[in-house]
Formats: sequence, structure tokens, C-alpha cells
Amino acid sequence: MFVLMSSFEMFTGLPVWVGYVFFFMLGSIIGSFLNVVIHRIPLEESIIFPNSACPKCENKIKPYDNLPIISWLFLGGKCRNCKEPISIRYPAVEFLTGSLFLLSFWQIGLTEFLPVVLIFVTTMVSLIFIDSEHMILPNVITYPLLVFTIIIRIIFPVMFGVAIYFPDLSHYPMSLLHGSPIWLVSLIGGIFGGLVGGGSLWLVGEIWKKLRGVDAMGMGDVKMMFGVGALLGWRLTLLSIFLGAFSGAIAGVLVIAKSKDKSMQAQIPFGIFLGIGSIVALLFGENIINWYLENFIPK
Repeated sequence: MFVLMSSFEMFTGLPVWVGYVFFFMLGSIIGSFLNVVIHRIPLEESIIFPNSACPKCENKIKPYDNLPIISWLFLGGKCRNCKEPISIRYPAVEFLTGSLFLLSFWQIGLTEFLPVVLIFVTTMVSLIFIDSEHMILPNVITYPLLVFTIIIRIIFPVMFGVAIYFPDLSHYPMSLLHGSPIWLVSLIGGIFGGLVGGGSLWLVGEIWKKLRGVDAMGMGDVKMMFGVGALLGWRLTLLSIFLGAFSGAIAGVLVIAKSKDKSMQAQIPFGIFLGIGSIVALLFGENIINWYLENFIPK
């Protein structure tokens, strides 16, 4: 925390609480745009044109009615024109994105890696909500995610000369490449992490399909975890999958318990939980792994 305060105050000359407010506001504004992405991409519509409009009466939304969170509260969750309810998803996405931006700033600090984290978090939020509503993870998001993470794996070691943001490089099997150019080790680590993330899900899906004759894993999940794994590396990617599977299993049990169909065939959009697990692993994964190793692995 002292490092965060020092770096922000030294760089901006402002108290650190200003940073918290700024990144929450920035995140809520980005969240407002994500609502457009979440609504339009599954419909294969442009996310730029036309301007936002009420989905019921199709009246264009005025700028003063498009303020993140505040406008929804001021309007009582209803369209100013037709008085139809506006989904609570809109302020929820704005508040969640703002909170995650604030949390990212608190955890990462004002560093060169913070924009990468914010872009990753933004992508995960959009995938989480799209999967929750449509049970798809669009290629138009997952493919750029993979390209972006591979590029970051190459340029960060080249530009900054350190691998501090990729902790997998100090662990097996990347440690075997000691002495090789750091950008190459980082790239190989990203590819290996992507294979661990996407490849493991693909393998589980294929095994389940052979045993049960049904698809247990969508290719969207596989593509998503290729991109996640490329950025996080194999250790944090496995943690992401574990957290996703654990939280998804709890949600699945609750859904089945409330459902009249007890056949264990309820469909759960797994991308929601993979996205949550990936964000947790990115921000807190090394602390979680170290805590587990210190307390549960014999020395």
C-alpha cells in the first residue's frame, strides 16, 4: 500500500484517494460502453453506430440520461420517454467495471502494466455478461484477446527488460530456458500457458463427449482460455480454471436444486465462472498460490 501511495503521489502530486475516484469513474464510463458491446455484439450489430436508444420505444438516449449509474438511479430505472423498465444489468455492469478498475489500481499500482490489466478486466466483464445472457463467447472478442496477450508477452520484456509481470517465467518449465532472450522465454511461456488453458478444456470436453455422448465444453470457452493462458501463464491459468470450476459447481448445484429437472443436465454458462476466476487469478493469484504452498504443502 505504501508503494502504491508513493508511486501515485510522486507521479501526479495528488493524494492517492484521487486515483481511486478517478479509476472508479473511468471504469464506470467504460462499463457504460460495455453495455453497448454486451447488447449489440451477439446481435452482430455495430458498437459505434447508431447512438444508444431505448430498446422498447427506440427513442435516442440523451447525453444527460447516459451518465453511468447516476442516470439509472435518477430515472428510477425507467426510460424517460416510455417509462418502460431499464434492466438493472446496465448500472450493474457500470458499477462492477468501476469497482474492478479501482481494485486493479489498488493491487497493481500506477505502473506500465496497469493498462494491460484494465484491458483484460474489461474484456472479461464483456464476456461474462454476454455468456450469461446468450451462452456464447464471440470470436470477435476471444480472437483479439489472444492476439493482444501474445503481443504483450513479446513487447513488455523488450520495452521494460523485466519479467516481473509474468511470474511463470521463474518456474518450471520456463526456468529451463534461463539464458535465452527474455522476450523469447516470455513468448514461449505465453504459448505454453495458452495451451494449458485452452488445451486442457478442449481435452476435458473431448473425453466427456466420448464417455457421455454430449458436448460438455463449448469452443468459446476453449478460445477464451487460450487468451487468458497466454497472459497469465500456466500456474495462474490452472488457478483460474480451478476457481471457475469450483464456483461453477456451486452455482450448478444451486440451479439443479431449484429446478424440477434433477437429471444433472442443467446448462451452465461456464464462461461466467472462468472469467471471474481469471480476474481473481490475475489480481491475487500469486498470493493465493503462495498461501496454499506455505500452509498445505509439506516442506
